[in-house]
Amino acid sequence: MTDGRMSTVGLASRRLSRLARISEFLGASTVQLKRFSTPFWRRNVETCDQIAGWGRKPTSLKARRAAVAAGLPFLCLEDGFLRSVGSGGEEPPLSIVVDDTGIYYDATTPSALERLIAAPLTDSQIARTRRLMAAWRTGRVSKYNKTRDYSGLLPERFVLVVDQTFNDDSIRCGLADVSSFQRMLEAAIRENPDCTVLVKTHPDALARRRKGHFDLKRIAGLPRVEILSADCHAASILEKAEAVYTVTSQMGFEALIWGKPVRCFGVPFYAGWGLTQDEARTPERRRGASLEQLVHAALVAYPRYIDPETGRRCEAETVLEHIALQRRMRSRFPTPLYCFGFSVWKNPMIRDFLAGSKLHFHTRFRRVPEGRTTVIWGNTFKDRIHNDTPALRVEDGFIRSIGLGAERRRPLSLAIDPAGIYYDSSKPSALEAILQSTAFDPVLIARAAALRERLVAERLSKYNLRAEHWSRPDTERLVVLVPGQVETDASIQFGAPGVRRNIDLLRAVREALPDAHVVYKPHPDVVAGLREPGTDEARAAEFCDEVVTGASIVQMIDQVDEVHVLTSLAGFEALIRAKGVTCYGQPFYAGWGLTRDVLPIARRSRRLTIDELVAGALILYPTYVSRVSGRFITPEQAVDDLLAWREKGDEHETSAGRAWRLLKKVERLLQTALPRLR
Repeated sequence: MTDGRMSTVGLASRRLSRLARISEFLGASTVQLKRFSTPFWRRNVETCDQIAGWGRKPTSLKARRAAVAAGLPFLCLEDGFLRSVGSGGEEPPLSIVVDDTGIYYDATTPSALERLIAAPLTDSQIARTRRLMAAWRTGRVSKYNKTRDYSGLLPERFVLVVDQTFNDDSIRCGLADVSSFQRMLEAAIRENPDCTVLVKTHPDALARRRKGHFDLKRIAGLPRVEILSADCHAASILEKAEAVYTVTSQMGFEALIWGKPVRCFGVPFYAGWGLTQDEARTPERRRGASLEQLVHAALVAYPRYIDPETGRRCEAETVLEHIALQRRMRSRFPTPLYCFGFSVWKNPMIRDFLAGSKLHFHTRFRRVPEGRTTVIWGNTFKDRIHNDTPALRVEDGFIRSIGLGAERRRPLSLAIDPAGIYYDSSKPSALEAILQSTAFDPVLIARAAALRERLVAERLSKYNLRAEHWSRPDTERLVVLVPGQVETDASIQFGAPGVRRNIDLLRAVREALPDAHVVYKPHPDVVAGLREPGTDEARAAEFCDEVVTGASIVQMIDQVDEVHVLTSLAGFEALIRAKGVTCYGQPFYAGWGLTRDVLPIARRSRRLTIDELVAGALILYPTYVSRVSGRFITPEQAVDDLLAWREKGDEHETSAGRAWRLLKKVERLLQTALPRLR
């Protein structure tokens, strides 16, 4: 608006007014228009600067008439061509199109998209569009992205015939009808005598929610015709098709991105530009355009995008990268997974971290169907899982939360390991395999270095607790930090074949460095009263110069000269801060030439740089899930999330978490008091 105020858009329906982030998409405040059949709408419209409706729906047509009567611009809205992970009924769009002229699938009238396709591009726009097309193919994305790639056998050579749902608006508005589909199939059979004709049914027809255009029983008997009825992702089919036959489906547009010949039997938005072989007559207003012009208009200039993490407008690349990440992460593991021994509060979290698979939760270990994959926490049920049973072991990641895991704070990252688990040094884990064999390219190393530098600059650690200030003692002596651990922790049980007690670690450090100033920091779970102290841990002061309970581990690492650990993650956090680290156990970061190892691990034979270690441990190995969207995110986004969480403090701590923390403290007090009362 010229007067500086935000414009107001009247929305044609309650459903549209409830669309997530609709005001952000439109860059305007919104008001729902009501009662088109009464004079009331006139007063409602008077508050608006524009009116918007969804596609060619009846409410949208009424809103268009209202706009004409009021002399206001009308905006036609629709889903964008890179919409979301799930379908429209499952989740809101990450992109919509806003058309002030027509709508892209209606060939009977001009649209803003046609105007944008016809516009010439600069060299930088052409280069950007080519990168976007390459990213589309590499990320294997489509309009909807929930389903997996087709896992069955495809014909050695085939052309693809795309069915659509009956009475879809894009068919009628695309100057096609039921007969167009029959002509399309006949042409595909006739024009490809030495090739299989693969007919792809629509997922809604497969689920019997809507009818398709083909009598599948009849066409199944036609020579060289095969039916693909699986609900699968488009990329794996388009990638291998020799040509694509379509009426008005978006798969034709995606086929062009994949570099495939496309035959159109209707008039979709991508027809008539000289890029497709068109059976139907296309509008004369459509002149020749390059593929880059088409794609730039359809993916960059025409749609509006929302960043799923920030909720703000963003560019196409941000949404494409997000969806590509979801697709990659959702297809890592088999579809059915059998989860054992997870507490009730962890179940929703595990569902998010294993999204893309169907999870079956059991409180006790049961026999798993042959060949199926189990999911367990850490090394629980280790003796009951046979070597021939696939298993995923789950543990907290290394960038975890604000607050302790024992307080039931939801983690931002988990390690999900199909080989072992990172803290079990008795056998290789997926992390060890990454560190031992990955060819770390310069781009990945640069990314790891930037991530490491940011963690150090933001003073982030695993738990990021509020802490008291601690100052290095005024001494010329070597200052050594010894972090305590929970002695029943699995990382000690499976990763410390020698020294296993905090008191013994302190004694070993004192014997090795009799003149050093040794600072002992008990584990925060023990300090908080949530876990048992170690055996004889009360005697810690006998073997150190200071016992510090309330300081930040990061602040202490910054000020000491060396860190000596059993298997504590504090050793890794010290390495990324360029401190000397001595390991008395065998943590995941030991054995790569970066630490002094009391108990070397022979099979870890590779020498790594610190950024190679960071790349493996923080980028390639863990899984990160957003607290905001519940979707997979990158480690860089996890740092953003963690910083926002730290700024808000305990604002989002659940009542269940507070109750759990109080319960554990009471339990610890009773355990301490009862022996005395006896």
